[in-house]
Amino acid sequence: MPLPRDLWVTPLAGAVGGYLASLAGWPLPWMVGSLLAVILVRCLTNRAFSELPGGRKAGQWLVATGIGLHFTSEVLEQVISHFPVIVMGAIGTTLLSLIGIAILRRSGVDRATAFFASMPGGASEMVNLALRHDAQPARVAAAHSLRLLLVVLLIPAIFTWSLPDVPAPARAPVDLAWLAGLLAAGALLALLWGRLKQPNPWMLGPLVASAVASASFDLHLGLPAGLGQFGQWLIGCALGCHFDRAFFRSAPGFLARVLAFTLLAMLTAALLGEVLGWLAGEDHLSLMLGMMPGGITELCLTAEALQLSVALVTALQVLRLFLVMFLAEPLFKLWCKNHA
Repeated sequence: MPLPRDLWVTPLAGAVGGYLASLAGWPLPWMVGSLLAVILVRCLTNRAFSELPGGRKAGQWLVATGIGLHFTSEVLEQVISHFPVIVMGAIGTTLLSLIGIAILRRSGVDRATAFFASMPGGASEMVNLALRHDAQPARVAAAHSLRLLLVVLLIPAIFTWSLPDVPAPARAPVDLAWLAGLLAAGALLALLWGRLKQPNPWMLGPLVASAVASASFDLHLGLPAGLGQFGQWLIGCALGCHFDRAFFRSAPGFLARVLAFTLLAMLTAALLGEVLGWLAGEDHLSLMLGMMPGGITELCLTAEALQLSVALVTALQVLRLFLVMFLAEPLFKLWCKNHA
């Protein structure tokens, strides 16, 4: 199958956007800058320029490997000791979907579409569930795309600019032999995870492989300079390809309500994180970040950039993802049964 002729437009726009954002000192510049640049080019030209084949998967593979390296044996012990707090945070964040369901139902959106559009799970998984229950898959996909866009644009900026500057830590040593092994193991686990039809395989597979190796062998390693930024650029370019003029023109009333409930959910998640941190005596900033309504990759990168607890944020996001994946359909059926 020949490659599209315009394949160069998306990566070039993303590279220019990422470079300009880095000059401006924007948080997570290579992801946010490339995302905005690709959206701008697609909207101004009104052309659906091609996405890099496998770009988001490759970006997640690199970024997740780096995130997993934060799970040293000491960090893993801390995560296990905080497990009750993590469970409460994940459940609390999942319950925030009630805000979206209530707002969408009051505006006349059908039950299935309102439910699956509001769940803080993976977009593709929620769209598949929506199809099985006669929802409107285009609206469900649009809701999750807009939620992710808001998280990427707002959360890193709000957290970065509201906190005092923290000196960057010393760069962790790099071991290319270990890195090659971890990348290979992560890719194999991602392929297996995908074959089993489990959610977000190219994030969770490399993350698990890297975290298990890091904790088991107490590695204290990091990624080579520039590799994490390259992964962010790939992810930003891929995310930007979900948006064009048609997206922003489709069902403006529905998108406005999604915007409203996403912002309200973010505010409520921040308050819950603050309260939970106060009650449990834990790092409230990491809890607030971990309870934000997705996605895993973007929030973990934010925690890494701000030197917060990457492991705590990751644990909260992963547990919530699995809660939503395994409970969304049974809860929807129960809701329908009780309101039949």
